[in-house]
Amino acid sequence: MRRYSAFAIAREALRHHQGWERAWKSPAPKESYDVVVIGAGGHGLATAYYLGRNHGIRNVAVIEKGWLGGGNTGRNTTIIRSNYLQDPSAAIYEKARSLYETLSQDLNYNIMFSPRGVMMLAQTEHEIRGYQRTAHANALQGVQTEFIGPQKVKELCPIISLDGPRYPVLGALWQPRGGTARHDAVAWGYARACSDMGMDIIQQCEVTAIRSENGQVSGIETTKGAIRTRKLAIVVAGHSGVLAEMAGFRLPIESVALQALVSEPIKPCMDVVVMANTVHGYMSQSDKGEMVIGGGADGYNNYTQRGSFHHVEETVRALVETFPIISRLKMLRWWGGIVDMTGDRSPILSKTPLGNCFINCGWGTGGFKAIPGSGWAMAELVAKGEPGPLAAEFGLDRFREGRFIDESVAAGVAH
Repeated sequence: MRRYSAFAIAREALRHHQGWERAWKSPAPKESYDVVVIGAGGHGLATAYYLGRNHGIRNVAVIEKGWLGGGNTGRNTTIIRSNYLQDPSAAIYEKARSLYETLSQDLNYNIMFSPRGVMMLAQTEHEIRGYQRTAHANALQGVQTEFIGPQKVKELCPIISLDGPRYPVLGALWQPRGGTARHDAVAWGYARACSDMGMDIIQQCEVTAIRSENGQVSGIETTKGAIRTRKLAIVVAGHSGVLAEMAGFRLPIESVALQALVSEPIKPCMDVVVMANTVHGYMSQSDKGEMVIGGGADGYNNYTQRGSFHHVEETVRALVETFPIISRLKMLRWWGGIVDMTGDRSPILSKTPLGNCFINCGWGTGGFKAIPGSGWAMAELVAKGEPGPLAAEFGLDRFREGRFIDESVAAGVAH
């Protein structure tokens, strides 16, 4: 694989850009692999990448029903933060955030990481106490956050209205090293690196059955034929329950749609990410000038990958209270993604009742920010057969034993 660089761009410009290679190969599946990863979204590709980079396992196939990055990875709003309350959550999200900082260099692919900072507004006295508690917890966890007052909020985001008619801004939990990245570039960068290591990325290939022998996974059936494997990693977000049923077990998750929209592009007016849990919305501005807007997940189970007008109306109405400047903007497009929710709003990275079958799911509304950390932890779990420190608390057995990692407040608004 040729490295991307300014010199490469100049060289190819002189050649009328005729010498660029394909970013990744699209081979036919082989008969067998050491590891098969189901799901070519960010988490699945990151799992494959760190299997190769950290553990030297490169006889790997990544199987995708649709196209690479066509699920939640290409449908989210790109927020990256790690200011979670519980220690296991803060550890894995902070690992992901720190990996994002050097990911462009690691992958030799510009993921457009922008550490612009993330503010979570406190608009009630209860939220002030909650965010101050989180700031103290983050200090003990080594995560850089602070609680700031209304004037600092206004200084960081001049377009905000501090004196809302219902919910004035009383302060915010501020993480200056949070931010955003380009969602599809993350998937493309990981895919390119995986392909360069000799891994097979097989798109338009639906898994129709999971095979086992003597309680151990033995392979999968797909629309492109049977594939044998020693180990299987299921990383398919909202469709995790479907694949788990194929493998013979059930998951404590539910799938719902999460909607978002972008406005028409406007001149730069906001260079931070703002989340407002009380009014249930969040907003940032993209590099193209669009206002990226989202809110909570749908209130009912579904697999819909499109928006609905009543949800958009509810989210925008809430945000207009805090950002009156956006009231006259036109909506450019809106969409939905399928997220998988656990009861404690924390993910599952775990062994399963089927031997050598592992699952990564339950990230809910916060999957994008976790991609590098999730892939790092999942690769260690698959390679060693046992969870490392990042994944140890996120096993399936916690639901049976009552060891919940309650992040229902930190994950209370889509992000």
